[in-house]
Amino acid sequence: MTAVGIDAVEIWTGNLKLDLPGTFAPQKGEDPEKYTKGLGLHSSSFPDSYEDIVTMGANAAHRLMERKGLEPDDIGRIDVATESAFDNSKPVSTYVAGCLEQVFDGDFHHANKGERKFACIAGTQSLDDAYNWIKAGRNRGRGALVIATDTALYARGDAGEATQGAGAVAMYISEDPDLVELSGEQGYGSADETDFLKPNQQFPSVDGKRSVQVYLARMREALEDFKSVTEPLHPDDFAYVPFHTPFPGMVRKAALLGYRNMVRDTSIEDELADEIGRQPRSEAFDDEEAYRDAVREYMDALKETDRYQEWYDATIDPTLTVSRNVGNWYTGSVHVARVSALKHALEEGHDVAGKRLLVGSYGSGAQAEIHAETVQDGWKEEIEALNVDEQLEERYDLDWEDYEEIHDAHNHEMDVDVEELTTPEAEFVFDGWGRMGERKYRYVE
Repeated sequence: MTAVGIDAVEIWTGNLKLDLPGTFAPQKGEDPEKYTKGLGLHSSSFPDSYEDIVTMGANAAHRLMERKGLEPDDIGRIDVATESAFDNSKPVSTYVAGCLEQVFDGDFHHANKGERKFACIAGTQSLDDAYNWIKAGRNRGRGALVIATDTALYARGDAGEATQGAGAVAMYISEDPDLVELSGEQGYGSADETDFLKPNQQFPSVDGKRSVQVYLARMREALEDFKSVTEPLHPDDFAYVPFHTPFPGMVRKAALLGYRNMVRDTSIEDELADEIGRQPRSEAFDDEEAYRDAVREYMDALKETDRYQEWYDATIDPTLTVSRNVGNWYTGSVHVARVSALKHALEEGHDVAGKRLLVGSYGSGAQAEIHAETVQDGWKEEIEALNVDEQLEERYDLDWEDYEEIHDAHNHEMDVDVEELTTPEAEFVFDGWGRMGERKYRYVE
């Protein structure tokens, strides 16, 4: 059976940087460790005045296509996942295609284009759509371009302000992929929830505490569902476990929950029993609250064991390196985590070809998906080709006044003219408004 998966990936980060402990924390009168240790964040990426979800997505896609030698005729569909769209009718993918047609011969007139929305999980849903399209034999030998792009801004003073970020991840989905093969099996956890939403507004309304609870509940459901259609899972089955990462502190909670679930009824639980006891089982309790208290106590103890901490350091922590320096990219977040993990493997000299990843995606509202991926033989060349470190290093470091101005410039309710802080080069830029109020773009050499 032909493998289908991610053949190539590219990242484009916003050209600006906000230092959280050095710039943000002093202005808020907060201890810098609230951000670096609590949230697990060091800096955020922001778009300059000429950047938006179209430019970032198109720039990532352009770099990917050039590197892989792809032409428009090689692309049978373009799907953009975003929760930062500015038009309720015309999809962002059409703008991206228009940008790319400025720099490539040919056009995308025979490519199916769409836009996916389900909060942060839409990027993974777009991968699923591309996978199914190819598996169904409807691709005519072509691949799919999946782009997750977001400007994840919060209202000034909002509790989520420190987790902001902006960037795009472009992925080429094809047969016989060079990076990872996607599993045919998936697990889902989904419910009608009100934890994070944007009812006809730019900045989200968030119930922070509830959002954490819903994230963990849906992840648990998705893992249970995935286990129902696969072989028994074991923590050592996976080289890395990339999660949706609104901030690394959230992943610490999800990782502990997932580990407890996977070691239940395994030799690991047996080995840990002398140290922390066996996991509580609901049938042993007459009272639900008592059972929940026992679970919390067990997880607190599990978190402190050497066995868990060694697994976390090897399997989870490497997925967070990039996210610590860019913030939340909404639909791109879990795909940044995958890149971060494989980048770590390359830097540490680990050959992970043939090894598996367990990928946990999530979107508020709410839905989680768990699926597995198998790393392919060409993974090293694909990851070596990325220039993530250079992009992060070259970002313009915002002072507080800069930050206030650039935030206002991207606030749809404000009409603010802000000078660009960086000089665009070899990239697409926002180029003003058209006759019907549409956004226009051009390529800067």
